[in-house]
Amino acid sequence: MSLRIEPADRPHAIRLLVMWVILSIIGIIAVLQIHYPPYDQTIQGEDQSKTLALLTAMATPVFIGVVMMVIYSAIYFRRATAELVDGPPMLGNTPVQVAWIGISAIAVLFLAFVGVTTLASDNVAKLVNAPGRSINTGGQTGSATAAERGKELQVQVVAQQWYFTYRYADYGGVETTHLYLPLDRPVELHVTSLDIIHSFWAYELGVKADANPGVDNVFHVTPQKTGSFTVRCAELCGLWHGQMSDTEGKVVSQSDFDTWIAQQQQDYAVIQKAVPSYAPFYFPEPTVKGS
Repeated sequence: MSLRIEPADRPHAIRLLVMWVILSIIGIIAVLQIHYPPYDQTIQGEDQSKTLALLTAMATPVFIGVVMMVIYSAIYFRRATAELVDGPPMLGNTPVQVAWIGISAIAVLFLAFVGVTTLASDNVAKLVNAPGRSINTGGQTGSATAAERGKELQVQVVAQQWYFTYRYADYGGVETTHLYLPLDRPVELHVTSLDIIHSFWAYELGVKADANPGVDNVFHVTPQKTGSFTVRCAELCGLWHGQMSDTEGKVVSQSDFDTWIAQQQQDYAVIQKAVPSYAPFYFPEPTVKGS
């Protein structure tokens, strides 16, 4: 016996189809109104939000169809008695099978296209193993020129037990304990570690990068809204791992950034001799015990 819609079942099938179409349209419109994390403080974060919205919109008709079938069957096709009888064997339905495979294939190929085009863009992360490419550590001081503002700002994120520091390679390698980024200027983050494995997670920026010793993990970010964001470590890294969850960064205007970085350079000159020399990546130094 093949699986087909009997004349007596056609009203149910038509009713289910109409309900599914109406509820799916309402559901898709509703989910597209939601503001998905990590929101839109950066271009990359906004892209991630749009991807979440797309995936949710595609999943909504499937979710509605499954839930609707369960509820509808429980109401209209429930067994009236406790009698247990095997139903007739069902061998299949070629049109349903072809439609199911065809729709699934189209959805998978579409998502594959979206994934490939995203990975091919310049906004994705790049992993550079040691010996990695170095980044400029020139001794620039003061504010950035118009030409320099059009270039990607080089910022090294140095994870260590138990805090993050940030080195601005374009400003003489000045190192700070707070991450400030200028508005509307592309930033290239070089994430590494001074000791063990950490994870740099700036949720509002749409960035989550492993911080491994000996690795230069590169991420691209372009801030498009001013405001603060939280930086935390997302990798269990020892006793005070929880201490690495309360660092606050800021996206500020270019003029405010110029003022801030000039002050950081002035403060950094005092402590420069006490911090490790600049490197694009770090290896843990072995502990030598005295005799």
